[in-house]
Amino acid sequence: MKIINNTISSGLNEIVLFPFDDYAMPLQRGVQLSLKSYQGGSDRTRIVLAPGDEGTHDSEHIAYYGTVKKVGDEYWMWYLGQGPVQMEDESTPWFQRVCLAKSKDGYNWKRPILDLVEYNGSRANNLVDMGPDMGHVSACVVFYEPDDPAPNRRFKMAFADLRYRNQLAVAFSADGLSWTESSNNPVGPWFEMAGGTRVDDAYFLAGQGGMHIKDSARQFAVHTSYDFENWSLASTLGMQRSNGTPATNGFAKNESAQIHLGAGLWNRGNVILGFYGMWNGHSSNDRRMVNMNLGIVVSHDAQHFREPIANFPIVSAAEDGWKPLPDGPDLKKFPAIMQGQGFENIGDETLFWYTPWPEQKSDGVRVAVWPRDRLGYFQAYSHGPLPPGDAEPAHVVSAPIDLEGQTARLCLNLDKPHEHCGISAEILDERFTPIQGHTRTDCLPMKKAGLNEPVSWKSTDIISHKGGRIRIRINFTGVRFEDLHLYAIYLQAIT
Repeated sequence: MKIINNTISSGLNEIVLFPFDDYAMPLQRGVQLSLKSYQGGSDRTRIVLAPGDEGTHDSEHIAYYGTVKKVGDEYWMWYLGQGPVQMEDESTPWFQRVCLAKSKDGYNWKRPILDLVEYNGSRANNLVDMGPDMGHVSACVVFYEPDDPAPNRRFKMAFADLRYRNQLAVAFSADGLSWTESSNNPVGPWFEMAGGTRVDDAYFLAGQGGMHIKDSARQFAVHTSYDFENWSLASTLGMQRSNGTPATNGFAKNESAQIHLGAGLWNRGNVILGFYGMWNGHSSNDRRMVNMNLGIVVSHDAQHFREPIANFPIVSAAEDGWKPLPDGPDLKKFPAIMQGQGFENIGDETLFWYTPWPEQKSDGVRVAVWPRDRLGYFQAYSHGPLPPGDAEPAHVVSAPIDLEGQTARLCLNLDKPHEHCGISAEILDERFTPIQGHTRTDCLPMKKAGLNEPVSWKSTDIISHKGGRIRIRINFTGVRFEDLHLYAIYLQAIT
């Protein structure tokens, strides 16, 4: 299946139509979009991976400029750990090493003893082997491709290393634990990445770099490769917040609205979601005055991104239990958090991992949680009295969809239906004509809330259309139609 005019959606077994994806849901009448900031309640500041025991390789702090991937029946987290033992020149203040943690549920993480790298006289640790010349790593993004015909390249890592002055470097691994660097490193320009994805036969890395806006320090850049070693030296400007406005005093690293480390990416097939660093600088150019939330963006080509609602904090630093450090020349006064590559749907929840900035001994990797796929919703609203003869309900209509010869089922992620409000679905052809047997009057009432509620019509629960492309129309019904929230529409191929 595929959505027409969407370059990343061909051959899918599931299409996910999110309310905040106006490419997928372009036609809207009487509905408004709301996004859902992370609301953690008593677990808001829950730390799922704290720094290690005193004196260990990750005891000083943990930086989640890393990646979470599902490997088999586990979730693996590559993160950066800072310990008290630095490089041979102990005056060097930073030496973050790549570490690995594992989890079954995304909440409870354990450090496996890998027995690969000696630290402070012992190999009983979870340090991955980056080779004998490993330097301070400031960011890493891991791809896992178990079907790669070259076994030693099934894990791929893009990273920024102090040895290369944070120019783009890459490495490969058969097991995700022992890595071999490319002999061509560095393979790209200065670049600190937060996320990446593959679309067809191309790899995309989203991060901080590029040369697009004069006098702007943090630019959202996207680099492209077809073999993971030869990367474009020029980059795409993924998005900008400053509109190219120069800093007040020429180049000012910490001033104005910027984008920190691009975005961590989540490829959902027909749409790519991203959480980006919403850097809000201060006119004084004082780094201690910077605050940074995480914003949400969407893309349909992994290169150009846009915000469904401008400057909306999907994870807010100020509400995350952040506490200022004691005052000092290099210490933070205002809240800030930072993202890596880490989205997963686990059971009935959507999880995203992140860390506060700056990192402290008392902190670690945290997790933001939503009910599955409930990052935003459509809600109908009343215009007041309708004109005479206008009885059309509030509704949305999808972009054209090509089933590519498949049959499919339709399911909805919805909340708060009750006896006075409901929802109906109908299938249209590309020119908006209802398809027989799939009209709104054929649709059986949907009165149950759920994350994946199936839609049925009087004579069928299957969609099969040989006559061309289809559209999905969703109607909000009842006298209290505004009570219902629609979070996602799933079109699932029957295989």
